[in-house]
Amino acid sequence: MDAPVVSSAMGVALLTDWILPFLGALQRELFLFSAVWILISAIDDLCIDIIWIVRHFYHRLTFYRYALPRTVMQLFDPHDNKRFAVFVPAWGEAEVIGEMLHNCTRQWVAFAGRYRIFVGCYANDPQTAAAITQAARTNADIQIVYVEHDGPTTKADCLNRLWRALLADEVAERYTAKAIVLHDAEDSVHADELRVFDCLVTMRGAVQLPVIPVRTANSRWVSGHYCDEFAEAHSKNMVVREAIGAPLPLAGVACAIERNLMGRLAQLNGGRPFDTNSLTEDYEFGIRMGAAGGRTIMARIFDSEGKLVGTRACFPDTLQTSVRQKTRWLTGIALAGWDRLGWEGNIAQKWMLFQDRKSIFGTIVVIAAYICLLLTTILGVAQALGLYQPTELSAEVIMLISLNTAFLLWRLGVRAGFVAALYGPREALLSVPRSIVSNVIAIIAMRQACTNYLRHCLGAPLTWDKTAHHVMPDKLAHSD
Repeated sequence: MDAPVVSSAMGVALLTDWILPFLGALQRELFLFSAVWILISAIDDLCIDIIWIVRHFYHRLTFYRYALPRTVMQLFDPHDNKRFAVFVPAWGEAEVIGEMLHNCTRQWVAFAGRYRIFVGCYANDPQTAAAITQAARTNADIQIVYVEHDGPTTKADCLNRLWRALLADEVAERYTAKAIVLHDAEDSVHADELRVFDCLVTMRGAVQLPVIPVRTANSRWVSGHYCDEFAEAHSKNMVVREAIGAPLPLAGVACAIERNLMGRLAQLNGGRPFDTNSLTEDYEFGIRMGAAGGRTIMARIFDSEGKLVGTRACFPDTLQTSVRQKTRWLTGIALAGWDRLGWEGNIAQKWMLFQDRKSIFGTIVVIAAYICLLLTTILGVAQALGLYQPTELSAEVIMLISLNTAFLLWRLGVRAGFVAALYGPREALLSVPRSIVSNVIAIIAMRQACTNYLRHCLGAPLTWDKTAHHVMPDKLAHSD
């Protein structure tokens, strides 16, 4: 027999006797690992869905049976005329901060004289400072506040400087603010936002409005997946958290905190309401509010035109910038947040903390599932070529596959439903393939987050990786 023929036969034997059986065994182990944990996570998510469904239909059959949900104009008027302090931290925001402040002036005409916008910036960022100064010329309620040292520092550090500026302003003008409103430099505020805060903030201590991402025209997939995630999170998950009595993490924008509650939180933290060592100060702030006697209302209220009162904002529209942002969120919430917040609180709070932190392990499961899918494809090709014969699936495995398939279809359908309610049927259909984009971003971000946190455990400080903003929501084209 010729040498090439012998070599070819040995190669086929190696492939059929060793390589393909090994890949088959690996595929089975990865399948069982990922399938079992996907099922556990799916049941966990289903519990959230069930609570939301029960609450939704309970309200439909009781409160809304004879009357539609309240609009902004039907809210009670407190008649106290107290002033709101709006905090806007800014670093490298010259492209958006001016338009953001002008939009606040236009939208909040009815509250003129009842708010003051404190905008924090840095002396070594003259472009941003110039844009703020220009906007302040047309609105005396805009006040520029310089951080004492050069930037960039952390968002929490800038917010703490704005808090000190408010305290000084209260003393100088002999007033006490009603609440502190948090916004980012790229936010597009709603005209009725302050009215909602005015009516609700004293009821429990804090109010969170929905954040409504605006998809950029040239980023259907990356920018668009934020629309899917926030539509479900702020329409369902946050509503369920409030319903079961768990603390609500603040989004850092479109939220108001009652001024005395903010003061108590500042006292508990050495005069600084925001922790400069946190990468997700807004998330932790909302969780820690319970210790100071505060709770958060998730306010889903419609204006006179039937539109949801919320803040429209742009999110990263490239893979690189999205991964950077998701890395910061994962590090601050799932990893550092675990160390900093522990597992305190009642069973509802512990459950929601688990929901927030399971993303790290969930990403590992997704990686295993994708590898299993790749191996299944390879083995399927080998089977078609007559090189591999898989073992017959047991009844238990078939049941597991069927359950996970049903849960997957349910999960995609639930998300599409919430997306459709906010963005329409076209975006709802796009949310299905965008779930793959979301998983890919999560996998890359998870790897980077774990790397960053490992370095932190070995002594390196955690660094705040700020998201760059280059466009306002109102200037985006909405058609592709």
